[in-house]
Amino acid sequence: MILCLETATPVCSVALNSACCTLAMRETEGQNAHSEKITNFIKAVMEETNIDYSKLDAVAVSQGPGSYTGLRIGVSTAKGICYAADLPLMAIDTLEAMAHGIKEKLGSQIEPTDLLIPMIDARRMEVYASVFDANLQRINDTAAMVIDEHTFDELGKDHRLWLFGDGAPKLSKLFESQPNINIIDGFKPSAAYMRTLAEQALQKQQFVDVAYFEPFYLKDFIAGKPHVKGLV
Repeated sequence: MILCLETATPVCSVALNSACCTLAMRETEGQNAHSEKITNFIKAVMEETNIDYSKLDAVAVSQGPGSYTGLRIGVSTAKGICYAADLPLMAIDTLEAMAHGIKEKLGSQIEPTDLLIPMIDARRMEVYASVFDANLQRINDTAAMVIDEHTFDELGKDHRLWLFGDGAPKLSKLFESQPNINIIDGFKPSAAYMRTLAEQALQKQQFVDVAYFEPFYLKDFIAGKPHVKGLV
């Protein structure tokens, strides 16, 4: 029994996952969703399933890349639960969980030679992305990528590509003339998609240090310049 938290993007998602399925889930999206909803969502899924924290095997949190604020809130919340209930903490790669999610949704539409490219929106034409094959094996490291019309020329020669996540829709016009590039609109990360990876991590006891674990931000946080007169 694993409590999973996904906060790497504007989506705030909490799921109680077992080895076989998702037992309960709450999720929403919007400004300040993480800070306002996550503790209520956790309480809701625990009450819905009538499971005490002492019955959990672990807590799993999305490790990023993604939103600095969202990741910080998710990891802080996960650590608090682990400290209070004396539970191990597991960190799940956000993009890998997304790849599991899209394969679950598309099923037989994905062919053996296809490549899955989960994307998290950064700014302008930049995304945080990685590349997985149809068997969910990573073939490209996670990177911050500025996308142009030639970014996927080499990959697209021998493979059909699936681009998905909140970084993908803005690329629709860029690749509209390339039939081997499929852009999935509306796909969002979910704590439910963490289930298989969290179960694997639990079986292998791949725990992170509750005291010292930090999210994978990919880029350093840069605070915006204040616009209130008198602040520097």
